[in-house]
Amino acid sequence: MDCIEALKTRRSVKKFTDKQVNDDDLKMILEAACNAPSGMGLQSPKILVIQRKDIIERFSKWNLSYYPDEIKEKLPDDFDPFYNAPTLLIVLADKNIPTCIEDASLTIGNILNAASSLDIGSCWIHRAREEFDSIQAKELLKVWGLSDDYIGVGHVVLGYPADDYEFGKKKIKEDYVVYVDELL
Repeated sequence: MDCIEALKTRRSVKKFTDKQVNDDDLKMILEAACNAPSGMGLQSPKILVIQRKDIIERFSKWNLSYYPDEIKEKLPDDFDPFYNAPTLLIVLADKNIPTCIEDASLTIGNILNAASSLDIGSCWIHRAREEFDSIQAKELLKVWGLSDDYIGVGHVVLGYPADDYEFGKKKIKEDYVVYVDELL
């Protein structure tokens, strides 16, 4: 898909098939992610790739535990914040790099847009910050051989959109872009 067209048509997918993202496509998505801009080229992000269903389910339950009670009350009992996607990417960033949040956000943007260009559905899921601020996450980082200087920035779920998933048309607000041609 043409780059501009992919950027204009990308939408969050919240219903996936069980089919795993193929290795070649995942490799291209990760390559695009690793080529995201970063402050002073320091490349502060770290991308965790999880494709085991049992591990994704554990992260899903953990993520859901950080939802505010007033939102949890309104959700169906079987709600999955990762929408049963077969692939979960967790983007972390080294908190010692001043642009770590921006760097990781650009990485996530590249993931979302690369996936869209390959007709793979994606959705940025929040609460990674809360998860990776926990003692449990600091222990996991040790197990994975990573420094506890990494903070959570976002989860991205990937998969093939379900056949009955409806992509909405995005309405762009009128004042999204403001041209400035004078100063005081």
